[in-house]
Amino acid sequence: MKRNFLDYLWLFFKGIAMGAADIVPGVSGGTIAFISGIYEELISTLSQFKISLISEFKNKGVKAVWSTVNGNFLLAIFLGIASSILLLSELVTWLLDEEPILIWAFFFGLVLASILYVFKKIERLNAVALIVLLLGVFIAYQITKLEILNNSESYPYLFLSGAIAICAMILPGISGAFILVVMGVYSSVLQAINDKDFLKIATFGFGALVGILSFSRILKWFFTKYKDLTLALLTGFMAGAIVKIWPWKKVLTERINSKGIPVPLREECVVPYEYEGDPQLFAALTLMLIGFLLIFIFDFISAKTKSLESS
Repeated sequence: MKRNFLDYLWLFFKGIAMGAADIVPGVSGGTIAFISGIYEELISTLSQFKISLISEFKNKGVKAVWSTVNGNFLLAIFLGIASSILLLSELVTWLLDEEPILIWAFFFGLVLASILYVFKKIERLNAVALIVLLLGVFIAYQITKLEILNNSESYPYLFLSGAIAICAMILPGISGAFILVVMGVYSSVLQAINDKDFLKIATFGFGALVGILSFSRILKWFFTKYKDLTLALLTGFMAGAIVKIWPWKKVLTERINSKGIPVPLREECVVPYEYEGDPQLFAALTLMLIGFLLIFIFDFISAKTKSLESS
């Protein structure tokens, strides 16, 4: 696909949106990629990384390899993701600590609209697709009930966490950040980014690279062979995981981390009037509506961009 500077700038901003979503436990950057219309191209591009690229590099050089792996596309996307994570990690951490109801309300609306958006993309909604959708709901819901493991900052564990979390990050509905929370390394990774601990960042990043290059081939195969069933499963993933980002929760059990801060281990969703404290109902519902509408605005802009590209 031939693209100009504005196309790549738009891809960069989509990457920023993906990175922002991936920082928040409960929200998936894969959802943003899907809604913005780049998901299948992203999966297909990542699956091009094979051992055969070494011989192509020897025979044809860097330019041929760059073209094969859709280098400009990947560069724009990953620059956006990296910029977002580096610039927004402190802000998101602060918002999760200081204004949890408001940020969760915004992302709840975002994911709710995403479920409807992906569901509408299923062309043949038969009995098998419905069963797969319900299976996705069950799997994702069970993941949200997992208890948080004890924190480990060893380098092999960071590598493993990166490999597992990235697989979730590129799946719409499964939050890679939440997987990091469950594995007990979410705060460690964010702290490493904030502290510019490049050794820890590189270890985690290398694990993520190994994970995404391996998993992208599987995803591409499923999209090629069973697109409707894959979409049904992803819809189920998002529907099952949405309870994780319900804004009003009651903490059932918690532990104290190494900095003396209470960390919830198990939570229960409650209706706003049962919330212990100020439910911030009006502000939360407003942000929920903004998040909901933002998906369809994003879809409208993406559709307009595609029509301009094809004309």
